[in-house]
Amino acid sequence: MTHKFDVVGIGNAIVDILVSVEDDFLSKHKIPRGSMQLVDEATSEKLYSELGQAIECSGGSAANTIAGLASLGSNAAYIGKIKDDQLGHVFDHDIKSLGVEFTTAKDTSGANTAHCLVMITPDAERTMCTYLGACVNLMEKDVDPDLIQNSAITYLEGYLWDPEHAKKAFRKAMTLAHNAGRKTSLTLSDSFCVDRHNAEFLHLAEHDIDILFANEQELLALYDCRDLNDAFKAVQKHCEVTAVTRSAKGCTIITADEIVDINGISVSNLVDTTGAGDLFAAGFLHGYAKGFDMRTCGRMGNITASEVITHMGARPDVNLKEYLANNL
Repeated sequence: MTHKFDVVGIGNAIVDILVSVEDDFLSKHKIPRGSMQLVDEATSEKLYSELGQAIECSGGSAANTIAGLASLGSNAAYIGKIKDDQLGHVFDHDIKSLGVEFTTAKDTSGANTAHCLVMITPDAERTMCTYLGACVNLMEKDVDPDLIQNSAITYLEGYLWDPEHAKKAFRKAMTLAHNAGRKTSLTLSDSFCVDRHNAEFLHLAEHDIDILFANEQELLALYDCRDLNDAFKAVQKHCEVTAVTRSAKGCTIITADEIVDINGISVSNLVDTTGAGDLFAAGFLHGYAKGFDMRTCGRMGNITASEVITHMGARPDVNLKEYLANNL
């Protein structure tokens, strides 16, 4: 079946504000290392005022994946909510400059464009404080039926499952995709996210999602397991394909017929782990949309993830199409 877009992503449209910090900055503000926590606008502004020089760039988990797909040469589109403000213009410019189709109507009033303070300690660990702002105002009407029906895969970001109207938007997208004979994909996003929505995510995995992305902790949380092999066997009965990222160990790809471990790519110059999972999904989905076998798709994911952790930020620093060709 022909399609205009390989992947359309739906998620939280966020501008990342990246800054290097020492561990004592996190201790002073009682922010747990490695955590992702939601903050209000006042807290975000207070923290920002105490930080040093920062880099502003478009972020948001699904948007990072879509940016990676565009860099790989896939035809990609994105649906996400921003406000018509300064950071909104940053997001809009960045994603369109990659050749991504982005036509979601901007809010003209209400909450400001979402932003995330990504504080990176000397060991490359990222700690995030996120002000969600406008991005949680995604509505059913923002889901363009033509875009979904003309995309081979609709990729959904688990972080956006919190607001009720965003859930309705997701359900609309999944129904449109399946009615058009297309595939749906979900990233679980965060183990705390899985804990909040465990029953609903399990239902999605069993009935609505074809391709599931998770890390080890998220999959264990989803199936309330302590043993990873038990979680693998449980998800094997649900999703057509599950891709589990395992940090330096690489990934495990699970289908109805097999469970395949794929070695990671050794990286000597680890700088910032932000976006590793997002770019893994980009590499994997790029391969999947092109019809590659599961082992090759997993290796593509590992390669694209290995590039993004060698520099600051969750978007590729190089042409990923060339990078993949040189490293596959």
